[in-house]
Amino acid sequence: MLQFPDFDEKQILFIESFDAKNINFQNENLVIKENWKIKNKVSLYKIFTIFLIWETTITSVLIRKFQEFWVTLILLKKNFLPYLVIWNETEWNFVLRKKQYEKTEEEMLEIAKNIVLLKTNNQLKLLKNIREKQWFIKRDIEKIKEIIKKIPESTNYESLLGYEWNVAKLFFGNYFWPIWWERREPRTKRDIQNLLLDIWYTYLFHFIEALLRLYWFDNYYWVYHRTWYSRKSLALDLMEPFRCIIDRELLKAYNLKQINPKDFSFQNGAYILPWQNSKKYSGVFLKAIMNNKKEMFFFIKDYYKFFMKWRKEFPKFEI
Repeated sequence: MLQFPDFDEKQILFIESFDAKNINFQNENLVIKENWKIKNKVSLYKIFTIFLIWETTITSVLIRKFQEFWVTLILLKKNFLPYLVIWNETEWNFVLRKKQYEKTEEEMLEIAKNIVLLKTNNQLKLLKNIREKQWFIKRDIEKIKEIIKKIPESTNYESLLGYEWNVAKLFFGNYFWPIWWERREPRTKRDIQNLLLDIWYTYLFHFIEALLRLYWFDNYYWVYHRTWYSRKSLALDLMEPFRCIIDRELLKAYNLKQINPKDFSFQNGAYILPWQNSKKYSGVFLKAIMNNKKEMFFFIKDYYKFFMKWRKEFPKFEI
């Protein structure tokens, strides 16, 4: 099992295949070539996850080496939608899988309440950290505090979802108020803000998914997000406390004027980030994740211990 000193040395790679036409393996290194000339070389020991955008040539030997070195490869289309994930198969921890499937709905509800509490408290903290608060932000902070008090009393998933949704509505409207925010609409790409949140949340999801694979969880089996066909519900569950990292980074990027509307195009009622400009925005996400990778690693590790009943307290993450 991967220990933190080894994990701490690992990197996330973003490879845009319009820059690199050939990727292969050479002397335990990932080699990126263009016109058969080496552009970059990275030791496989140093790689945790690779996001590969668009199409390129990958050898079967390289795929086998990714599995040998526990490298997760995520293939994305030009619009940043993932279409294939390649990793080392880790289904052999049948004891963990058995515990997942045997959890009662009441036990899973208790775990779900802990997840939602972490998420909503982090949203509350981001709002509290706003230096100059408008009167309506102060008002809604108090509303959120009252909603959070009710979360431990939830007796079913419907009420828990309602509390989470009410906090999210208040949070997004207030936190992103300075950047011309209207509303959160996943996957609609109705504005640049929603488009970037979709892209960066997707990256976060796959990073959490890769961490869960280290402990042999069944990513498709839920504790909060209900199981749907082909949906990796557990990764969605455990990314919830960390969404605040992406939220903070988006507002920070706007404040630092890192986001230029001219980098985006608008087609058929939706905003698009052309591949020529994607590297700039992937870099913003990469920095945010790498700055918090230690906390994410230990959160998933402690969740595994909690789930196996080797640890009494639910893991914490406070932004």
